Parts: sequence; structure tokens; C-alpha cells
Amino acid sequence: TDHTVLLLDEPTASLDATNRDVVIELIRAKKRQGVALLGIFHDGEVRDAVADRIIDVSGFAPAKAAA
Repeated sequence: TDHTVLLLDEPTASLDATNRDVVIELIRAKKRQGVALLGIFHDGEVRDAVADRIIDVSGFAPAKAAA
């Protein structure tokens, strides 16, 4: 696509190693084109292969409900 921003939610989940590598290369190609990417990755190898910045959200907590 020609979108300027891509939102990725586990883009390599349930893929075999060959197809995972294809998707990683597609993501890298978009980055080279200047596309902004925001993704959720549980696979550390994939995340490390494509991420420029990592925000660990495991410590985030929902805000308290208003009284």
C-alpha cells in the first residue's frame, strides 16, 4: 500500500520461519520508504529485527475509574 503509517498487530504470528522472514523484509522495505510503523510484537526476534524504538508496556496499568 501507499499508506504513510502502518499499524501492525503481531504481523508474523502463526507463520513458519520462511514466511516470517518474508514479512520481516516487507516491513524493512516500508521503513526504507519512510513509512511510519507502530507495532505490537510478542516475538522478540521479529521485534528486534524491525524496531527502532521499543516501549515496554508490561508495566502500564489502567487509570483508576472516576468516583
